[in-house]
Order: sequence, then structure tokens, then C-alpha cells
Amino acid sequence: MKINIRGDKLEVTDAIRNHITSKLRKLDQYFDNPDTITANVVIKSEKINDKVEVTIPTSKFTIRAEVSNNDLYSAVDLVIDKLENQIRRNKGRLQKRYKEKDIAFDINVNFEIEESEVETSNIVRRKQIEMKPMSEEEAILQMELLGHDFFVYKNEKENCISVLYKRKDNSYGIIDTN
Repeated sequence: MKINIRGDKLEVTDAIRNHITSKLRKLDQYFDNPDTITANVVIKSEKINDKVEVTIPTSKFTIRAEVSNNDLYSAVDLVIDKLENQIRRNKGRLQKRYKEKDIAFDINVNFEIEESEVETSNIVRRKQIEMKPMSEEEAILQMELLGHDFFVYKNEKENCISVLYKRKDNSYGIIDTN
């Protein structure tokens, strides 16, 4: 697995880089071709806590987790455990979805994220994504893997743009556009 590590308000030392690299290597076992996967790691320093964000995009889905802790090394360990749990928990659904014996987590990202800051309003982040048609079940799986409360996708059944969201009672809702 290729690993991109970036520090935000924090210098990434060789010791930190080696620790993150050795821990992320544990995830190689879940990918058929780990050499084609790139994990993006962002380390942020926030007041008394350090935050570690890991995003692993593939062509079929994106796995993402973030953890804050007062110890950077503990945060790295916790975020790796969180990613590993996500993969294990969703592997059955992924196998069913893609009808493969072993899931290939091996192709790069299928959408690009561009961030920009807008100074004239309260919008602090803007993302642009390329949407591929998918079913409602696949959208739920993608949202769970990302760890988000909502997901925007092209609904292949309704042939429109839909917003999937998690309700307070842990059920799901969908908003379809015309």
C-alpha cells in the first residue's frame, strides 16, 4: 500500500511516519493488490488532542476513519483498529454486492475531492465528486464505509440524484431530485 502522510499544524517526523506505515501495513491483508492502493493520512494538532484521519479510496468504495486522542501514537493505533473493524464488518456485504469470492480492494479512487475555502460566507469546505450510478443498498454501504450521516449518489433505479441520510432512529431516508 502506498501511503501519503501530511501534517496539519504538525511536523511529521520519521518516527511518526514509521509508526503509521507499520500500522497501515496490517491492512494489506484485506486487499488483493495492495500495491495499487494509496492511503491518505492527515495528522492534525488541535489544542490538547491530536487527530488522525485515514482515507483509503478504491474504485468501488472508500474507507475512512478519524480519531482524536491526547497521544498521537494511541490515535494512530485506534484509527487502524477502527478501519480494520469497518472492513471486517462490511466484508460480507461487499462480497454479496460485487459477487466475488474475495473482494478486490485494488483500484484507485473513482471520484476526486477538491477542497477550497470561500471567504465571503460561512462555507469552509467545498467538495466536487463524480457520481456513478448505484443502488440504494450500495449507497448505504458506501455511506457506512465513509462513516458519514448522509451520502449523495446517482440513483440507478430512479434515474436521478438522491441523498441518503441516517435518521435519529438509525433507519435511513432518501431524498430524490426531479
